[in-house]
Amino acid sequence: MGEPMPSAQRTVDAGGRVLTPGLVNTHHHMYQNLTRAYAPAINGTLFQWLTTLYPKWSVLDDESVYLSTYVACAELLSGGCTTSSDHMYVHPRPNLIDAQISAVSDVGFRFMANRGSMTRSVEDGGLPPKEVVQDEDTILADSERLIGAYHDPNPGAMTRVALAPCSMFSVSESIMRSTAELAEKHDVRLHTHLAEDTDEDAYALEVYGRRPVEYFEDCGWATPRTWVAHYVYGSDEENRRLAAAGVGATQCPSSNMIICGDAADAKSLRGMGMDVGIGCDGSASADSADLWMETRTALLLARHRHGPDAFTAREALNMATEGSAANLGWSDEIGHLRPGACADLVIWESSWLSQTGVLTDPVEGWLRSGPARAHWVFVQGKERLSQGELLLERLNDVVTAHRAAAAHMQGVS
Repeated sequence: MGEPMPSAQRTVDAGGRVLTPGLVNTHHHMYQNLTRAYAPAINGTLFQWLTTLYPKWSVLDDESVYLSTYVACAELLSGGCTTSSDHMYVHPRPNLIDAQISAVSDVGFRFMANRGSMTRSVEDGGLPPKEVVQDEDTILADSERLIGAYHDPNPGAMTRVALAPCSMFSVSESIMRSTAELAEKHDVRLHTHLAEDTDEDAYALEVYGRRPVEYFEDCGWATPRTWVAHYVYGSDEENRRLAAAGVGATQCPSSNMIICGDAADAKSLRGMGMDVGIGCDGSASADSADLWMETRTALLLARHRHGPDAFTAREALNMATEGSAANLGWSDEIGHLRPGACADLVIWESSWLSQTGVLTDPVEGWLRSGPARAHWVFVQGKERLSQGELLLERLNDVVTAHRAAAAHMQGVS
């Protein structure tokens, strides 16, 4: 306090708008925007949805992954997101994550690539077809390659790598254990789906003789380097064990409401000391990548579950910023606007009519009285969206090519 303001290369007049840290998306499947609202899958359970779409995703290649990642980053920027992880677990061809990193570099977006994996095809008692699974040696070798090529542990990093076997019903116990050991060796994060659906309980008991959280713990994953997606159906005792172990969780509000019918109890998990972030999840389930919308839905879910005085807009914003940054092990640099943070920030624009009458609390007004879109977005101090317009020269060409790739994947003309 009392120190002079530092000199600035540029001054932006926010015009009285709300300014926040850039929002952080901690769970996504970017390639899935190639199958948004795919009619044969939209009304199924999680397992039905997956088995319908896995064959479609088997045609993924470098170009379609690049295009879908580029579109996802552009969409996220429009919704005030400046950092995202992505759980890329379908690998019908090699080097697809390289294509992702090429896309995020072209957009100028902060990114944590999750080297996902599947080893158990339908022939081995899993859900995916054999075309999209890999053997364990291939997975571990590529994981080490990606860490060496792209993981930047230094302050201000734009790209980092995490290791992310998909789920217990698509990978072997041995790859779960080997991946945890590899993450420890290279000091990188771990990520997987956990306790997302009631069918998962029955599957885990039948195949592994343990509930999902017990299996997760037995595989060596209950460590502070781990964050899990969804985490809807853990028991109170299991929740407390994972919180005590330092495991973080991502709530995916829209996706879980569409697919599972429930979502993680963010308020209770936070009350146990667990870091809880927000994820939009794959575009084929939530069909949107808007972190403002997910943050608002997190607010509504918590109040719906716990009462009108249970959760505030600031608490939801904290989930989408500091909570999400903690999930990614990045809380020293992103998710806040303290000195030393990366210059990732958003100036918001809400409909002027929706804000008419908001006089006592601009943050509550921003989240309750939407919708809101990003007006300016800066990533690492560089302008990526200006007065509502994305500064991406290739965007129109990419969208045109994306439509062609999506049509090919969905089998429509």
